[in-house]
Amino acid sequence: MKEINWKRKLTSRKLWTAVGSFVSMMILATGGTENTATQVTALIMAGASVVAYIIGEGLTDSANVETTVEITENNGKEA
Repeated sequence: MKEINWKRKLTSRKLWTAVGSFVSMMILATGGTENTATQVTALIMAGASVVAYIIGEGLTDSANVETTVEITENNGKEA
């Protein structure tokens, strides 16, 4: 069985668009107003942007730490 790449899944715009659409349709199906559905969908998409930003920054920071460690370890040694 394959492992799920959660970083990739949680930063997928398609996933968050599908979630927003599903929630919006559920609100309308249960008698909610179109304005409520629009506002909730906007909140979901804003939350998705925050999640993607946080994961992206974390990946960038971890890549920079690995590069810094490699440079520090090679410091003073001839290549």
